[in-house]
Amino acid sequence: MARYADSLLTEGEVIVLRTRQHWLALLSRARAALLLWLIGLVLLGLVIYFNVAPGVLRDVTSGVALILLGLGVLVFVYRFWVWWAQDYVVTNRRLLKVTGILNKRSADSSLEKINDAILSQSILGRMLNYGELEILTAAEQAVDLYHMIRDPKEFKKVMLTAKHNLETEFMYGRPPTPPLRAELRPAEPAPAAPPPPPAPAPSAELPPQVQQMEPDESLEVTQTLARLADLRDSGAITADEYEQKKDELLGRL
Repeated sequence: MARYADSLLTEGEVIVLRTRQHWLALLSRARAALLLWLIGLVLLGLVIYFNVAPGVLRDVTSGVALILLGLGVLVFVYRFWVWWAQDYVVTNRRLLKVTGILNKRSADSSLEKINDAILSQSILGRMLNYGELEILTAAEQAVDLYHMIRDPKEFKKVMLTAKHNLETEFMYGRPPTPPLRAELRPAEPAPAAPPPPPAPAPSAELPPQVQQMEPDESLEVTQTLARLADLRDSGAITADEYEQKKDELLGRL
Protein backbone atom coordinates (compact mmCIF):
# COMPACT_ATOMS: atom_id res chain seq x y z
CA MET A 1 0.00 0.00 0.00
CA ALA A 2 1.42 3.36 -1.05
CA ARG A 3 2.01 5.87 1.70
CA TYR A 4 0.56 9.39 1.72
CA ALA A 5 3.92 10.98 0.92
CA ASP A 6 4.13 9.00 -2.33
CA SER A 7 0.95 10.64 -3.60
CA LEU A 8 2.56 14.09 -3.21
CA LEU A 9 5.42 13.43 -5.62
CA THR A 10 5.45 15.43 -8.84
CA GLU A 11 6.37 14.17 -12.30
CA GLY A 12 10.02 13.17 -12.44
CA GLU A 13 10.42 13.35 -8.65
CA VAL A 14 11.83 10.30 -6.90
CA ILE A 15 12.43 9.46 -3.24
CA VAL A 16 16.09 9.29 -2.28
CA LEU A 17 15.68 8.59 1.45
CA ARG A 18 12.70 7.90 3.74
CA THR A 19 12.92 7.86 7.53
CA ARG A 20 11.03 8.93 10.68
CA GLN A 21 11.65 9.79 14.31
CA HIS A 22 13.76 7.53 16.50
CA TRP A 23 11.99 4.85 18.52
CA LEU A 24 12.96 6.75 21.67
CA ALA A 25 10.63 9.54 20.54
CA LEU A 26 7.81 6.98 20.55
CA LEU A 27 8.57 6.08 24.16
CA SER A 28 8.73 9.77 25.09
CA ARG A 29 5.32 10.48 23.57
CA ALA A 30 3.85 7.29 25.08
CA ARG A 31 5.03 8.02 28.62
CA ALA A 32 1.39 8.33 29.75
CA ALA A 33 0.83 4.72 28.66
CA LEU A 34 3.97 3.66 30.49
CA LEU A 35 2.75 5.42 33.63
CA LEU A 36 -0.65 3.68 33.41
CA TRP A 37 1.06 0.33 33.00
CA LEU A 38 3.28 1.02 35.96
CA ILE A 39 0.37 1.95 38.25
CA GLY A 40 -1.69 -1.06 37.13
CA LEU A 41 1.23 -3.45 37.71
CA VAL A 42 1.88 -1.93 41.15
CA LEU A 43 -1.75 -2.44 42.17
CA LEU A 44 -1.71 -6.03 41.00
CA GLY A 45 1.58 -6.56 42.81
CA LEU A 46 0.14 -5.19 46.07
CA VAL A 47 -2.86 -7.50 45.84
CA ILE A 48 -0.61 -10.49 45.31
CA TYR A 49 2.04 -9.43 47.85
CA PHE A 50 -0.40 -8.76 50.69
CA ASN A 51 -2.60 -11.69 49.68
CA VAL A 52 -5.76 -9.62 49.91
CA ALA A 53 -8.70 -11.83 50.77
CA PRO A 54 -11.42 -12.20 48.19
CA GLY A 55 -13.93 -9.45 48.61
CA VAL A 56 -14.81 -5.95 47.58
CA LEU A 57 -11.29 -4.53 48.12
CA ARG A 58 -9.63 -7.25 46.05
CA ASP A 59 -12.18 -6.95 43.28
CA VAL A 60 -12.00 -3.15 43.13
CA THR A 61 -8.19 -3.07 43.21
CA SER A 62 -7.85 -5.75 40.56
CA GLY A 63 -10.49 -4.06 38.39
CA VAL A 64 -8.78 -0.69 38.58
CA ALA A 65 -5.43 -2.29 37.75
CA LEU A 66 -6.87 -4.04 34.69
CA ILE A 67 -8.56 -0.84 33.51
CA LEU A 68 -5.29 1.07 33.83
CA LEU A 69 -3.43 -1.60 31.88
CA GLY A 70 -6.08 -1.54 29.14
CA LEU A 71 -5.98 2.26 28.91
CA GLY A 72 -2.21 2.07 28.71
CA VAL A 73 -2.48 -0.29 25.74
CA LEU A 74 -4.88 2.06 23.94
CA VAL A 75 -2.66 5.08 24.53
CA PHE A 76 0.42 3.23 23.38
CA VAL A 77 -1.30 1.94 20.22
CA TYR A 78 -2.42 5.48 19.37
CA ARG A 79 1.06 6.91 19.93
CA PHE A 80 2.60 4.10 17.87
CA TRP A 81 0.19 4.82 15.01
CA VAL A 82 1.12 8.51 15.05
CA TRP A 83 4.84 7.62 15.07
CA TRP A 84 4.46 5.08 12.26
CA ALA A 85 2.36 7.41 10.05
CA GLN A 86 4.97 10.16 9.87
CA ASP A 87 7.41 10.36 6.96
CA TYR A 88 10.63 12.35 6.67
CA VAL A 89 11.48 12.18 2.97
CA VAL A 90 14.37 13.44 0.85
CA THR A 91 13.58 13.57 -2.86
CA ASN A 92 15.69 14.77 -5.77
CA ARG A 93 13.91 18.16 -5.51
CA ARG A 94 12.84 18.85 -1.92
CA LEU A 95 12.47 17.81 1.71
CA LEU A 96 9.03 16.54 2.64
CA LYS A 97 7.66 16.01 6.14
CA VAL A 98 4.28 14.31 6.51
CA THR A 99 2.51 13.86 9.86
CA GLY A 100 -0.95 12.88 11.05
CA ILE A 101 -3.10 9.76 10.94
CA LEU A 102 -6.44 10.67 9.37
CA ASN A 103 -5.87 14.41 9.13
CA LYS A 104 -2.61 14.71 7.24
CA ARG A 105 -0.20 17.65 7.34
CA SER A 106 2.65 17.98 4.85
CA ALA A 107 5.43 20.57 4.81
CA ASP A 108 8.16 20.72 2.19
CA SER A 109 11.32 22.75 1.60
CA SER A 110 12.86 23.15 -1.86
CA LEU A 111 16.44 21.97 -1.97
CA GLU A 112 17.67 25.00 -3.92
CA LYS A 113 16.45 27.31 -1.12
CA ILE A 114 18.22 25.39 1.64
CA ASN A 115 21.50 26.95 2.71
CA ASP A 116 22.58 24.58 5.48
CA ALA A 117 21.35 22.29 8.23
CA ILE A 118 22.34 22.49 11.89
CA LEU A 119 22.71 19.07 13.50
CA SER A 120 22.65 18.73 17.30
CA GLN A 121 23.35 15.43 19.07
CA SER A 122 23.70 14.82 22.77
CA ILE A 123 25.87 12.06 24.18
CA LEU A 124 22.85 9.78 24.45
CA GLY A 125 21.81 10.78 20.94
CA ARG A 126 25.21 9.79 19.56
CA MET A 127 25.01 6.47 21.37
CA LEU A 128 21.47 5.69 20.17
CA ASN A 129 21.88 7.45 16.78
CA TYR A 130 19.29 10.24 16.93
CA GLY A 131 19.44 14.02 16.94
CA GLU A 132 17.87 17.39 16.13
CA LEU A 133 18.18 18.69 12.56
CA GLU A 134 17.36 22.34 11.89
CA ILE A 135 16.95 23.34 8.23
CA LEU A 136 18.16 26.85 7.30
CA THR A 137 17.38 28.95 4.24
CA ALA A 138 19.72 31.32 2.41
CA ALA A 139 18.56 34.08 4.78
CA GLU A 140 19.82 32.01 7.74
CA GLN A 141 16.25 31.51 8.93
CA ALA A 142 15.05 28.18 10.28
CA VAL A 143 12.25 26.79 8.12
CA ASP A 144 11.77 23.41 9.77
CA LEU A 145 12.94 21.28 12.69
CA TYR A 146 13.27 17.51 12.57
CA HIS A 147 12.97 16.45 16.21
CA MET A 148 14.70 13.25 17.36
CA ILE A 149 15.21 12.12 13.77
CA ARG A 150 16.65 8.65 13.23
CA ASP A 151 20.20 8.54 11.82
CA PRO A 152 20.47 12.34 11.41
CA LYS A 153 23.98 12.29 9.92
CA GLU A 154 22.90 10.10 7.02
CA PHE A 155 19.80 12.25 6.48
CA LYS A 156 21.90 15.41 6.30
CA LYS A 157 24.46 13.89 3.94
CA VAL A 158 21.79 12.58 1.58
CA MET A 159 20.01 15.96 1.64
CA LEU A 160 23.19 17.92 0.80
CA THR A 161 24.10 15.44 -1.95
CA ALA A 162 20.66 15.79 -3.53
CA LYS A 163 20.96 19.58 -3.30
CA HIS A 164 24.34 19.49 -5.05
CA ASN A 165 23.00 17.23 -7.79
CA LEU A 166 20.02 19.53 -8.35
CA GLU A 167 22.22 22.64 -8.55
CA THR A 168 24.56 20.87 -10.98
CA GLU A 169 21.60 19.89 -13.16
CA PHE A 170 20.37 23.51 -13.24
CA MET A 171 23.83 24.90 -13.94
CA TYR A 172 25.18 22.56 -16.57
CA GLY A 173 22.17 20.52 -17.65
CA ARG A 174 22.24 16.85 -18.48
CA PRO A 175 22.88 15.25 -21.86
CA PRO A 176 19.74 13.86 -23.46
CA THR A 177 19.18 10.17 -23.01
CA PRO A 178 19.65 8.29 -26.33
CA PRO A 179 16.50 6.66 -27.70
CA LEU A 180 15.99 2.96 -27.21
CA ARG A 181 16.31 2.24 -30.93
CA ALA A 182 19.66 3.98 -31.05
CA GLU A 183 20.86 1.81 -28.16
CA LEU A 184 19.73 -1.42 -29.87
CA ARG A 185 20.92 -0.52 -33.38
CA PRO A 186 24.45 -1.80 -34.12
CA ALA A 187 27.01 0.89 -34.52
CA GLU A 188 27.64 1.82 -38.14
CA PRO A 189 31.28 1.94 -39.28
CA ALA A 190 32.69 5.38 -39.81
CA PRO A 191 33.05 6.36 -43.48
CA ALA A 192 36.54 5.92 -44.84
CA ALA A 193 38.53 9.10 -45.30
CA PRO A 194 39.00 10.09 -48.97
CA PRO A 195 42.47 9.35 -50.33
CA PRO A 196 44.81 12.34 -50.45
CA PRO A 197 45.12 13.99 -53.87
CA PRO A 198 48.16 12.85 -55.84
CA ALA A 199 51.14 15.12 -55.66
CA PRO A 200 51.81 16.99 -58.92
CA ALA A 201 54.57 15.42 -60.94
CA PRO A 202 57.67 17.57 -61.12
CA SER A 203 58.36 19.17 -64.48
CA ALA A 204 60.97 17.31 -66.49
CA GLU A 205 62.14 20.46 -68.21
CA LEU A 206 63.26 22.24 -65.03
CA PRO A 207 66.31 21.45 -62.92
CA PRO A 208 65.69 20.00 -59.42
CA GLN A 209 66.58 23.33 -57.79
CA VAL A 210 63.98 25.14 -59.86
CA GLN A 211 61.27 22.59 -59.02
CA GLN A 212 61.57 23.45 -55.30
CA MET A 213 61.13 27.23 -55.88
CA GLU A 214 58.04 29.30 -55.52
CA PRO A 215 55.98 29.62 -58.76
CA ASP A 216 56.92 33.27 -59.42
CA GLU A 217 60.62 32.71 -58.80
CA SER A 218 60.62 29.54 -60.91
CA LEU A 219 59.02 31.38 -63.84
CA GLU A 220 61.52 34.23 -63.68
CA VAL A 221 64.54 31.90 -63.55
CA THR A 222 63.10 29.80 -66.40
CA GLN A 223 62.68 32.87 -68.59
CA THR A 224 66.21 34.06 -67.81
CA LEU A 225 67.69 30.65 -68.61
CA ALA A 226 65.70 30.56 -71.86
CA ARG A 227 67.16 33.94 -72.95
CA LEU A 228 70.65 32.78 -72.02
CA ALA A 229 70.12 29.61 -74.08
CA ASP A 230 69.09 31.77 -77.07
CA LEU A 231 72.19 33.89 -76.67
CA ARG A 232 74.31 30.76 -76.46
CA ASP A 233 72.68 29.25 -79.55
CA SER A 234 73.15 32.51 -81.52
CA GLY A 235 76.80 32.59 -80.59
CA ALA A 236 76.53 35.76 -78.51
CA ILE A 237 77.94 33.90 -75.48
CA THR A 238 79.93 30.74 -75.20
CA ALA A 239 78.81 27.52 -73.61
CA ASP A 240 81.13 28.15 -70.64
CA GLU A 241 79.62 31.58 -70.08
CA TYR A 242 76.13 30.06 -70.25
CA GLU A 243 77.00 27.44 -67.62
CA GLN A 244 78.62 30.09 -65.44
CA LYS A 245 75.52 32.34 -65.60
CA LYS A 246 73.21 29.39 -64.95
CA ASP A 247 75.18 28.39 -61.86
CA GLU A 248 75.17 32.01 -60.71
CA LEU A 249 71.38 32.25 -61.02
CA LEU A 250 70.80 28.96 -59.22
CA GLY A 251 73.30 29.91 -56.50
CA ARG A 252 71.38 33.07 -55.57
CA LEU A 253 68.29 31.03 -54.72
